[in-house]
Amino acid sequence: VQLQASGGGLVQAGDSLKLSCAASGRPLSMYVMGWFRQAPGKEREFVAAINKSAYITKYADSVRGRFTTSRDNSNNRVYLQMNSLKAEDTAVYSCAAASSIYGPSGYGYANQYDYWGQGTLVTVSS
Repeated sequence: VQLQASGGGLVQAGDSLKLSCAASGRPLSMYVMGWFRQAPGKEREFVAAINKSAYITKYADSVRGRFTTSRDNSNNRVYLQMNSLKAEDTAVYSCAAASSIYGPSGYGYANQYDYWGQGTLVTVSS
């Protein structure tokens, strides 16, 4: 499966932004989907994940209550709605797909994901 994230841009603190991840090559419904981000000079970190049926969602503590992930399997897309953005949310955001996730805490580990898309840059000015 090929993944392409889009929707990034420059916004002000407190603004909202919605990222989209388009999948091609295989049905999105086959995969658990995750969002990760990497800020300049920092390691990649988990942001959010959603299971194949959208029944389970997981969030990093730093974004819980502000970000929401969703999916539209019929259109092969996953979304990340980001509200109340902060300067510390500035990063390149990437989507990733996993055939399976092992263990309830596995959603947050990048090594559980098999496919990665190119990221989209989100810059939040304070």
